[in-house]
Amino acid sequence: MAKAISQIKEELEQASSEERSRLLAEYENDARKGVLHLVEKYRKQERALFAEIERLEQMKVFEKKYAGKYSLICGIDEAGRGPLAGPVVAGACILRADEQILYLNDSKKVNASKRELLYDEIREKAVAFGVGMVSPARIDEINILQATYEAMRKAIAAMQVEPDFLLVDAVTVPDVAIKQIGIIKGDAKSVSIAAASILAKVTRDRMMVEMDALYPEYGFKQNKGYGSAAHIQAIKEFGASPVHRRTFIKNFL
Repeated sequence: MAKAISQIKEELEQASSEERSRLLAEYENDARKGVLHLVEKYRKQERALFAEIERLEQMKVFEKKYAGKYSLICGIDEAGRGPLAGPVVAGACILRADEQILYLNDSKKVNASKRELLYDEIREKAVAFGVGMVSPARIDEINILQATYEAMRKAIAAMQVEPDFLLVDAVTVPDVAIKQIGIIKGDAKSVSIAAASILAKVTRDRMMVEMDALYPEYGFKQNKGYGSAAHIQAIKEFGASPVHRRTFIKNFL
């Protein structure tokens, strides 16, 4: 007697990936539409997973290129260069060469809930990581580019081990003795930089939510300090908060 479709569905859901492949090969000869629909559903998931693994392998091209010469390759990225309020935050991350963190990508290409999950997974699986922050007042003092460099240096210093090579998104960091290269759009081309971008983005977003509780009139929870129309209007109405970058908002005051 043929298995019920509900039984087949449960069997496929509980099977390991290898066992599921075997079952799919078996059930694709079943003439029932419900079974064939299940087979196609899981085949589609398999194809999507294969494509994701291939994408991640392509994002390891820089790590593989320098792996023969360096053992602790660290990705560096920042979050928050453009906002009108809040700190600039940098992340630094070293991943094992064989590590696989599915759906890891440039933080701007990942939704907020997925970023939170990736943040935890990165911290759990990383060889080492660090986060550095520079305040709005310091940004006003030394300008945003120099503040970004400072945040990156702080992130490197905060790591549990010292890297021996840096892959940096878009720039090279001055006053760092470690060998490095800057990679344009590196957060979409390197798993290490992508991991750093997630660490920086989630850290900064959480800080802006905390600031929203202190200064709710500016909508930091929603805009994360960026210059939305509502945020700019609030600056004009209420003036600057202690966490605004004065050099960024002088035209609105």
